[in-house]
Amino acid sequence: MAIGFITHHSFMLHNMGDYHPECPERLHAINDRLISAGVEPYLYHREAHKVEREQLLRVHDSDYIDQVFETSPADGFAYLDGDTAMCPDTLDAALFAAGANVQAVDMVMTGQVKKTFCAVRPPGHHAEHNRAMGFCFFNNVAVAAAHAIEAYGLERVAIVDFDVHHGNGTEDIFSGNSKVLFCSSFQHPFYPGSGADTSVDNIVNCPLPAGAGSREFRDAVSTAFVPAIEAFKPQLILISAGFDAHISDDMAQMELHESDYAWVTQQLCSLVDTYCEGKVVSTLEGGYSLDALARCVTVHVKRLMGQV
Repeated sequence: MAIGFITHHSFMLHNMGDYHPECPERLHAINDRLISAGVEPYLYHREAHKVEREQLLRVHDSDYIDQVFETSPADGFAYLDGDTAMCPDTLDAALFAAGANVQAVDMVMTGQVKKTFCAVRPPGHHAEHNRAMGFCFFNNVAVAAAHAIEAYGLERVAIVDFDVHHGNGTEDIFSGNSKVLFCSSFQHPFYPGSGADTSVDNIVNCPLPAGAGSREFRDAVSTAFVPAIEAFKPQLILISAGFDAHISDDMAQMELHESDYAWVTQQLCSLVDTYCEGKVVSTLEGGYSLDALARCVTVHVKRLMGQV
């Protein structure tokens, strides 16, 4: 099964400084691995479109959008928070990253493909409605969900986030929104320190301790995510696909393996087939060990394609 694969050259130009973990080499590693694994012929390549302001306004405040544009530097770096910097190419990358997610929704909703992976950077799930943080400027998956609801009239969109960090921005944007179910697994206590005490009907958070591995992660997905999604009966599932809970990733202290990412992707694909007519959009979030990231993205994409 061919799978949509959306990226853009601007993602390679976004740079937050030497030795920053969210680096262009992440996408180089992913692309090289997809080629060496023989996945490349099955990818339906599309170049990302730039997001429109009205699409950003569905999830971000106007003043905040203006702030991002005004902060964009002509040279050097400008910081929106302590670890989230803009270089002259960052604004374009952020606009194309959000636009890729809108485009992916269009592709699956109009039947061009059933499943799409957005190989984007900067990531998005920490961006709240009015602030950047955690390497994120615009909330890519939130923009996608809002677009699906507004442009296609969907009543039920589920977002599943298995990054090692809580998707605080996505929760901030959709908390209390009955049209969106947000499920997030993450290490806790850990950056950004949120999510453990949430008690909102449409938010399903699964904080996991440092050292948690396959058993704890799979239990959380099986006992919390799957029943919530089955009860919600989504018309579309979006995935915030972060791979920094891998045991080789020194950004955190969880101990997942490629097999866990293959497994969770398969669980989600089963739900997608049952409730969403096979439609799913996945977008890259974290993952900073280049080799582990590349291997995990490859098994994720292969499972989206139906390969074991």
